[in-house]
Amino acid sequence: MRVLVTGGAGFIGSHYVRSLLAGEYPAFAGAEVVVLDLLTYAGTRTNLPADGHTFVHGDIRDPAVVGAAMAGTDVVVHFAAESHVDRSITGAADFVSTNVVGTQVLLQAALDAGVGRFVHVSTDEVYGSIDEGSWPETHPLEPNSPYSASKASSDLLARSYHRTHGLPVCITRCSNNYGPHQFPEKVIPLFVSNLLDGKKVPLYGDGLNVRDWLHVDDHCRGIQLVAEKGRDGEVYNIGGGTELTNRELTHRLVAAVGADESMIEKVADRLGHDRRYSVDWSKIADELGYAPRVPFERGLAETVEWYTANRDWWEPLKAR
Repeated sequence: MRVLVTGGAGFIGSHYVRSLLAGEYPAFAGAEVVVLDLLTYAGTRTNLPADGHTFVHGDIRDPAVVGAAMAGTDVVVHFAAESHVDRSITGAADFVSTNVVGTQVLLQAALDAGVGRFVHVSTDEVYGSIDEGSWPETHPLEPNSPYSASKASSDLLARSYHRTHGLPVCITRCSNNYGPHQFPEKVIPLFVSNLLDGKKVPLYGDGLNVRDWLHVDDHCRGIQLVAEKGRDGEVYNIGGGTELTNRELTHRLVAAVGADESMIEKVADRLGHDRRYSVDWSKIADELGYAPRVPFERGLAETVEWYTANRDWWEPLKAR
């Protein structure tokens, strides 16, 4: 078996690769693993083991590079994406180019190569914002940021390649991920690293925006279940089961680092800031047996400990 992992040097992709190479996914034991990554600001080979895989430094928007990497592939797990909402607000072009055009290039190459399974990793942000309840997979896509709009577009392309060409595609949509090796522009590593450096942390608006938190290990296990047993053409939400306001999360992080509330700085709200995300993940639970295993309290404590112990990993990244 040959598995192509796009964006495999990033936060979630590298966790998937490390888990796969460590034997945590027995159905893929002994698989040849190929990582395709452009190594933009958020990707680093320090996230990956020194051996056990083939690394291809390349752009998913380049048909020649993608075609060569795709040859002989059985399963594609597509993580590669521009993913930071704030960056998409100040400059959307890279998000459209990478997330939409890059995904189309991959889908076409997978079709041409006769790939047996294409897992397209997406986000709950494509649904928009929800005041109460949780989104099922059938909810209309109502993205509110250039980032989420680009991901919704890529979801629709993935669906179209299944409907039009019969490409065996599955789409996953996850809630907010956290864990080690996350680039320090995202809220948890940004706040922890700031606090460790004695810097204040920025809390948007009134701090009452709500997110569901999902440990990266649980997310990757959910993706693997879809890769192994998901039904072609289906969408699967993957959630963590811990909803917190940004204010609640910030206070937990301040306490975990041993700081006080004077380190919280209220700042103007983000443009188009979605109020609440919440996915209904009963489908993947009922069909594939998924359930999150990492309790948020333990996962958050271990994440804070990891950033505390690995300053040499995140300091160079914050300096980029």
